[in-house]
Amino acid sequence: MSFEISPVDPFDDDAVDAWWDAYAAARRVDMGENAVIWSREESRAELQQPSATTHRRAFSAREGGEVVGSASLALSLKDNVHIAAIGINVPAAHRRRGVGSALLAHLEREAAAAGRTTLRVDIFWPASAPADGTGEPGREFARRHGYDIALGDLQSRLDLPVPEATIDALLAEAPTAGYTVRSWTGPVPEDLVVEWAALDAMLDTEAPTGDLDIEAASADVADFRADEQLVARQGRTSFGTAALTADGHIAAYTQIVVSLDDGNAYQWGTLVRREDRGQRLGLRVKLENLRLLQRLSPGTTRVYTFNAESNVHMLAVNTRLGFRMTARMGELQKRLL
Repeated sequence: MSFEISPVDPFDDDAVDAWWDAYAAARRVDMGENAVIWSREESRAELQQPSATTHRRAFSAREGGEVVGSASLALSLKDNVHIAAIGINVPAAHRRRGVGSALLAHLEREAAAAGRTTLRVDIFWPASAPADGTGEPGREFARRHGYDIALGDLQSRLDLPVPEATIDALLAEAPTAGYTVRSWTGPVPEDLVVEWAALDAMLDTEAPTGDLDIEAASADVADFRADEQLVARQGRTSFGTAALTADGHIAAYTQIVVSLDDGNAYQWGTLVRREDRGQRLGLRVKLENLRLLQRLSPGTTRVYTFNAESNVHMLAVNTRLGFRMTARMGELQKRLL
């Protein structure tokens, strides 16, 4: 079967809409109400945003003028320049016809031409499926094409609001003697952004990495601010909380981002400096940030988070907060050389 695969012009609204429709339809049929989907406008803004750190491309597979599959390619420009991150989504009506294989072959050629040697892709399957995804369409497709699970994650959901009494009881277990807690919405305050960006850059390698072929990221404040500008363009709202040492340094941080379009909140990074661990600061900042979210965004009814299945400590914190597992995510990897 032959399909026409072509790049998507991010400023062509009709082309982006058709590409996004295929992406969203595929995610929804696989994951139902727990499908985590970037909205149409969030996706459009990301494709249009100039970036000094990531080169993004989108591709559509067409048959007779109809988009039958969508794909994405992200190439890091400063860190981990050996990696290409890919995504492939085919709506149910067009599966088992070679659309996904054609898109994957195209992405692999693009990645190889860009000098990339490691390909990464995230796939999801329901919590009710086998832990390793056996039998699930996305997992079996990836397995046939040589993609192995490098790290297994759990997707969890917290239904809001959490009773204030529950938050108070948990806060009582996480005193902050010697630390102060500071929270805000929007961009990170100027006096904290250097240390926040540094902690954020450490997240991928400080958290469990399994067999992922990744290196530590750099912490450039200008790049971090550019990412914040993208969040604003997407209509998202960021809620941040930090625990500060007596001399004003960030000991721990956490961030939740609310999507304007779907009304859900998404837990982004949480990290405690090595020298400040063992004092329940992670629990403290997450609780304070949750309280801020509930006070300022009362219409938000869900928070989604992702954690490595091996990250027992953070999963225990999330369980105390009331999160329950709703899906699994496999971080898959393939080496081209």
